[in-house]
Amino acid sequence: MTSEINKIVSDVNGGKITAVELTKRTIENIKKTDGNINAFLEVFERSAALRAKEIDEKRSKGKPLGRLAGVCVAIKDNILYKDYTASCGSKMLENYKAVYNSTVVEKLLAEDAIIIGRTNMDEFAMGSSCENSAYGPTKNPADLTRVPGGSSGGSAAAVAGGMVPLAFGSDTSGSVRQPAAFCGSVGLRPTYGCVSRYGLVAFASSLDQIGPLTNSVADCALAASVISGFDPKDQTSSDKGGGNYLEKAKKINIKNLTIGIAKEYFSDDLDGEIAGIIKSAADSLKKQGAKIIDISLPHTKYAVPAYYIIAPSEASSNLARFDGIRYGYSAVKGNKDLLLKEVYEKSRNAGFGAEVKRRIMLGTYSLSSGYYDAYYLKAQKVRALIKKDFENAFKKVDLILTPSTPTPAFKLGEKTDDPISMYLSDVFSCPSALAGVCAINVPCGKTKNGLPVGLQLMANYFEEEKLFAGGFAIEKTDAKGTLNA
Repeated sequence: MTSEINKIVSDVNGGKITAVELTKRTIENIKKTDGNINAFLEVFERSAALRAKEIDEKRSKGKPLGRLAGVCVAIKDNILYKDYTASCGSKMLENYKAVYNSTVVEKLLAEDAIIIGRTNMDEFAMGSSCENSAYGPTKNPADLTRVPGGSSGGSAAAVAGGMVPLAFGSDTSGSVRQPAAFCGSVGLRPTYGCVSRYGLVAFASSLDQIGPLTNSVADCALAASVISGFDPKDQTSSDKGGGNYLEKAKKINIKNLTIGIAKEYFSDDLDGEIAGIIKSAADSLKKQGAKIIDISLPHTKYAVPAYYIIAPSEASSNLARFDGIRYGYSAVKGNKDLLLKEVYEKSRNAGFGAEVKRRIMLGTYSLSSGYYDAYYLKAQKVRALIKKDFENAFKKVDLILTPSTPTPAFKLGEKTDDPISMYLSDVFSCPSALAGVCAINVPCGKTKNGLPVGLQLMANYFEEEKLFAGGFAIEKTDAKGTLNA
């Protein structure tokens, strides 16, 4: 249970290193490393240095420091940090500066974290490769010819590339877990409602959740403990989550857990090498004393089609606010004779990229008169069936084990002209998002080509501690399924 974050906090508390020194090192490392990766859109050098100085002064006065004291944290470009740009990887919001802090940022600052910068992402979180950004693609630190996954590709690459020990992304269908799998990081999607969405720019409101990316399960548990909990500013947040996940997880014995293997996740679409690595990891859990049983989630195959009706429908509604008048990119400048309709059309046409336009059109069509019942309503009924599958499964098991992705990270440009193939990158992460249950990606080996492979664990609502307990057991296993002391 190694913890990079705990060591940093301990060193800062003990005076072995100052927060100012740590911040300076981090910024220098980002400048040295990120040129080939493009994980960061902006590094907050001045404010980070001032923040670090405040933390050092706090320590020198004998005041207690927070759980993240001196830890440099990166946030996805759709999480609001007051007075800093939140462009959502889009030209539409290229000049928008947040006027308030998101709840997650407030909680990080309260624990003496240092927000070091904002990371690249697929535009408005729509994508699975981080190639849809208006500011160029991010590359995978494990292989610069490959994608880091998306939409939180910048956050995953920043952690996997050794630039920061902790970053945050948003997960709508798998946008934390899939890039974590591609890059070799730990990535958590909390139970829907466990983490406040206040200050997260909305894509699909019934699906979006902020989650941490780290290099270890212990660090992920710590980060989740910091950001979870009820928020009166978010009507969908719950008071059931939160607490010290690390301590809760330590009390769980792997021998007392029943883990289900869902047959639907081991279809012909799954890469054979990944299948072998996942099965070896499952064997390791069995050797550690976990009970492994076969289960079925019969409506899994309908998850991606249902998602690509529900999410674009919500997106078409949420993104309607970007009209070229109130804020965001506007076509009015230099062309004041435009009619109102022309302002809308020209601003949205120039401000949005191709993938965002595709999803807005798809969502608007699904919600339009005459098609609502045939598409959106039917997709919601399918979603209810998927949710029921999970509820039935968790009556028998504590955890569900699956691959995180059907393939390792693919080449840059390989799927940009094939949207359907790109959408299927989330085929294993999408069902749990629709159901609202919690899920985590844990690295469990590498392919023969050295590409990271991720294993996904899913748990019942607000049982994140079981994910971390299972994750600790996975970390004891190498790619061959051999237990490490």
